[in-house]
Amino acid sequence: MLQILFHLHLFGHVIPVYGYGLMLVIAFLACVWTSRWLAARLGMNPDHFIDATLIAIVTGIIGARLCHVLENLPDYTRGDRTITQNFLSIINTREGGLTFYGGFLLATPCVIAYGLFRRAKILRGMDIVAPVLMIGLGFGRIGCFLNGCCYGEVCTAPWAVRFPYYSNAYIEQAHAGQLIVPSDLQYRDNPLDPSLPPVVTSARLAALAASSTALPVHPTELYSSFTAFLLAAMLILYLGIPHIEGQVFALMLMLEGTARYILEMIRVEPSVVSIAWHGQTYGMSISMILAIFVFIAGVVMWNVLTARTSELPILPKNRGADTITPK
Repeated sequence: MLQILFHLHLFGHVIPVYGYGLMLVIAFLACVWTSRWLAARLGMNPDHFIDATLIAIVTGIIGARLCHVLENLPDYTRGDRTITQNFLSIINTREGGLTFYGGFLLATPCVIAYGLFRRAKILRGMDIVAPVLMIGLGFGRIGCFLNGCCYGEVCTAPWAVRFPYYSNAYIEQAHAGQLIVPSDLQYRDNPLDPSLPPVVTSARLAALAASSTALPVHPTELYSSFTAFLLAAMLILYLGIPHIEGQVFALMLMLEGTARYILEMIRVEPSVVSIAWHGQTYGMSISMILAIFVFIAGVVMWNVLTARTSELPILPKNRGADTITPK
């Protein structure tokens, strides 16, 4: 976890550079470059994908934040805060809290609408967007790791990570009674309140805080990042062989839905649905439910496209594609 990577000193002002924000910038640049490269290879206008990426980023962040707020609504409607404080907490994306599927569900129709406006080949464009989306997710999850959000459950794996004092994991584990917090590091009336600054007012307390960490947890952010980059590579390879237009996007839905559902099993997310099975109760987060629908959507899309093979062209291999680069 490294929320602030470094500080910039400009015109007498000290500007913190947040790891999460920097990863979003890198994700945007990587998505623009990759989409333009793939568009050039597949005979589409690369410049249109700059606008599409901007639309996807803006609408994606809005949708992702709204989904996270709805999933954790009690945290943003606290009675001990004013309406203004709750609202500022909702729009404070520096703390992380962006649910991927919320962004995906809002950004996808917006980008498709832009493609229709440009009279682009929608299915071919969706095939280009599929690996680009995974690349953006991969960098975004690295930002989550630096920010200390989207972590996994407590584990004893040798690669488990310990987040520091006053991190999201530390505060949540303390509230759940999983760890004992030194009394000197707590507020008397509001112990470990994330809306208040950490209790580090002296060198002694700083040393005490440095030695007090959260319990080891799964670095699910890095699991997700690795999976996203792997899926992006697989989709790009599939994009380079003859296929029905739209199948790459359908394949992305099936693979990402499966991977996300499995990952959610070891993530710390609030359950919105409980299912009883053989005397056991299993909770499902909103992302698990959405992952199921995403997978089903991919299966349906794949089968519909396959059934219409005679109506849809099979993309040929672009033999001269390797010599084409974005403008």
